[in-house]
Amino acid sequence: MTLSVLIADSSERARASLIGALPSDWNVALSEARDGVEALEAYHDGRAAVMFLDMTIPGMTAFDVMEELERKHASTTVIVVSGEAEAGAISRMKAGGAVAFLEKPVRRETLEPILRGCGLYEE
Repeated sequence: MTLSVLIADSSERARASLIGALPSDWNVALSEARDGVEALEAYHDGRAAVMFLDMTIPGMTAFDVMEELERKHASTTVIVVSGEAEAGAISRMKAGGAVAFLEKPVRRETLEPILRGCGLYEE
């Protein structure tokens, strides 16, 4: 079964880097969003069963995106990605429903165990 995965980050380079870190044999349909509004549109269009959400995404804050997903009782799995984030911000994102936090640059050896732990990927 193909899983819809959204990479939500304003940086094209960061999106490409994250895509490169995904397991090559993971059966996914990839979508990209440059800001929070596009991320929510992708969710509403059914293109975000899994959402990699940059902490500093423009248009809406990552907190705003998470709050909107919570209001919608969203069934998406959110993994927060950031270059640097304070412990309080990470805790707040996890309290809002994020299942994990990844530091940029995302590395496959860091990402795969998280995907397996969430039941999203099996080798």
